[in-house]
Amino acid sequence: MSSDTQRLVREAERRLRKQLRRAPASAAPAGPPTTIETLAAPNDDADARTRVETWFASAGMQPFDFQREVWTRYRAGESGLLHASTGTGKTLAAWLGPVMEAIDDSSPRGLKVLWVTPMRALAVDTLRALAAPLGELGLSWRLGLRTGDTPAADRARQDRRGLDAIVTTPESLSLMFSRSNHALTFGALHAVIVDEWHELIGGKRGVQVELALARLRRLAPGLRVWGLSATLGNLDEAREVLLAGNRGAIVAGSQPKSIEIDTLIPQDIRRFPWAGHLGIHSVAEVATEIEKSGTSLVFTNVRSQAEFWYRALLDHRPDWAGLIGLHHGSLDIGVRRWVEDGLRAGTLKAAVCTSSLDLGVDFSPVDRVIQIGSAKSVARLLQRAGRSGHRPGLPSRITCVPTHALELVESAAAREAAQHREIESRTPLAAPLDVLVQHIVTVAVGDGFESDALYEEVRGTHAYRDLARETWEWALGFAGGGGVLAAYPEYRRIVRGEDGVYRIADTRLARRHCAQIGTIVSDASVNVQFQRGARLGSVEESFLAKLKAGDKFVIGGKAVELVRMRDMTAWVRRAAPSAALVPRWLGGKLSLSGRLAHRIRCVLEGVAEGVGDTPEARAVMPLIALQRRHSHVPAASELLAEVHRTREGTHLCLFPFAGRHVHSGLAALVAWRLGQRIPLSFSMAFNDYGFELLSPTRYEIDAETIAALLSPERAEQDLFASINAAELARRHFREIARVTGLVFQGYPGQGRSAKQLQVTSGLLYDVYARHDPGNPLLAQAQREVLERELELTRLNSTLREIETQRVVLTRPARVTPLALPLIAEQMRNKLTTEKLADRVARMQLAMQRPESRSRAKPDAS
Repeated sequence: MSSDTQRLVREAERRLRKQLRRAPASAAPAGPPTTIETLAAPNDDADARTRVETWFASAGMQPFDFQREVWTRYRAGESGLLHASTGTGKTLAAWLGPVMEAIDDSSPRGLKVLWVTPMRALAVDTLRALAAPLGELGLSWRLGLRTGDTPAADRARQDRRGLDAIVTTPESLSLMFSRSNHALTFGALHAVIVDEWHELIGGKRGVQVELALARLRRLAPGLRVWGLSATLGNLDEAREVLLAGNRGAIVAGSQPKSIEIDTLIPQDIRRFPWAGHLGIHSVAEVATEIEKSGTSLVFTNVRSQAEFWYRALLDHRPDWAGLIGLHHGSLDIGVRRWVEDGLRAGTLKAAVCTSSLDLGVDFSPVDRVIQIGSAKSVARLLQRAGRSGHRPGLPSRITCVPTHALELVESAAAREAAQHREIESRTPLAAPLDVLVQHIVTVAVGDGFESDALYEEVRGTHAYRDLARETWEWALGFAGGGGVLAAYPEYRRIVRGEDGVYRIADTRLARRHCAQIGTIVSDASVNVQFQRGARLGSVEESFLAKLKAGDKFVIGGKAVELVRMRDMTAWVRRAAPSAALVPRWLGGKLSLSGRLAHRIRCVLEGVAEGVGDTPEARAVMPLIALQRRHSHVPAASELLAEVHRTREGTHLCLFPFAGRHVHSGLAALVAWRLGQRIPLSFSMAFNDYGFELLSPTRYEIDAETIAALLSPERAEQDLFASINAAELARRHFREIARVTGLVFQGYPGQGRSAKQLQVTSGLLYDVYARHDPGNPLLAQAQREVLERELELTRLNSTLREIETQRVVLTRPARVTPLALPLIAEQMRNKLTTEKLADRVARMQLAMQRPESRSRAKPDAS
């Protein structure tokens, strides 16, 4: 960034700070309200349905048929799952059923509705949306917000005055069960609405919600449960999980929302990067698209990319300083609220963001979404598209910006999949024992429990419906003694009294447990703060551990210099951005979904055969023609293998198109199996399309051997041998240890470092491995790491699919367009004085020169 640009940015920031100081309290980025009390407007004696219809009419609207259906089913005592496009009125469909019931029945004060949302930011918007119609409908209710951000004083005030409805998160709901009066609090509950169910169902927080619902059903007989979702492929299974196998309705939205999906097409594919993932080369074109729109969201997949793009846009348009914002999960909450308020008010031209703004936050002024790079799944693309035109009847528009040439194919495939509503399924978790142990201790902290009663309650969930009695007894014993650690008092958390009721052993252990309830383990992070100024956010401790005083990095779009580290805080000062690093926050790169991968293969095959006349197909045609001339374009029924000879050695590239996580496992598996046949050493690279094994040794291989290397027979055992799964599981055990309460991460403001937690959990893993090798938590750690890192289930499915495919082996004289991104990934990890982009550009030009000799015909098996 030039000195003039820096000066303009600093001047804009100073003006903004002055405006915020002079603004009235309501405009300041202060904390959101945690309690709203609605005052009933004067109304006639019309029944609730008539009032609702009148309210819609006064706003120039009328209810959709699906909204009326949900209200009718709710009033008839039914539960169910509502699946409708983003911005079509799901919230009112779920909310007005309980509201109409309260109007007609004139029920007394007391908690009637729980609204569970996966995000704190979403909870704030939801609270406002729920309160909006109540006064005009003639209902005086107190609504409250209960999340980790709710101050203790506000929680106490809510408890004294009572609430009619609470908006909360899975973790905060679990925390309520640790209170001794929770049975009285929830005894008169009428309804639970689980928002964004698709975001919860596939993870441990979803299991946490299942356990909470099982407890609430016992405390409040006749409870009705409704889930809301916009992007789910397995609706029947999602309903079964939510309702624990009980009967319920699936209500579909009236009409799929109109979504426009287009692509920013490069002018010359020959000069467009064929590898890479940042896309900064398109900043001028993206700025032009932002200029055409009112307010835009610019989505990236990772936080580091968001930082790059924010700086790049300011470099390109210095006059936008103060008109564009940056939003991701590691920024200070004050910065995020400022961006959110600016989007709601329409005062921001654009915000560069990550998944932190994915979900149903209502930013009505947003009329355009720009996706940098591939969204990697149809559901994510549709979810992000729905952030624009967030009103019933308004179209949503999303523009895909490819970061390299092959992402043109991904954009076309994603649009086709979206048009055919090919949305990914979310696989529910089965019986995670760490969540079960945590729940047992939570209930013990509250009123306590009897073993048989809680066992039957837990078995009332989908996740634990097949829980064996011996596994339950193990979990009960583990919560009461930590297994082989029973000699240490801090692990004897629950005790069985003479009355047969299990309770928490002492108040100190109760406080420790309540301080870390939750199953999503936050990244081990360090606060970043100016020496004499504001907090900027947080970065991973592992990133800062590599820096020394004087080193520079970028956070929140600002270049800073590390001064010192103290008390889990990195104290910094401003620095010139020329040599600043961007932190690589945890989360990694997203992996291509199975549905989108299949559609990509179909589009690729169609482009190669000249089928399909789309802007993306026309743009990428020269690239596909070059791939065909040098090697082969694989059909959906083929597996392409390429062998390249370079001065680095022998490159074996395979293209299953199964996503980077699966390919990382396949690369390790093939390397290990090939190493059993020939004594070779390999380095590996992988992306969403395939993987590469590079050996400095020259060796020969044929199509039949490749097919044998990818055999599904004994695949899991060979995979365990190839990746050192035990060491991966040992590192992953930290999360399980924190969820179960084996390690204590510290009270708020007194957190322990990631290194301390890893050392402690590593020691515990070693103790269990040596003295209790059959401990189920060890098996869980190994199973989870294989599913998370390698998508083991999908990997096995890919191997079975490859077994039915024809292996096409080519030996091209030059690196091909499909192989170039893999070889670039290998080069990324090598020490060189030449920029990676320059090397890739040279290779692109070399591929496009006339061939000096003809290509050999492919081998096939």
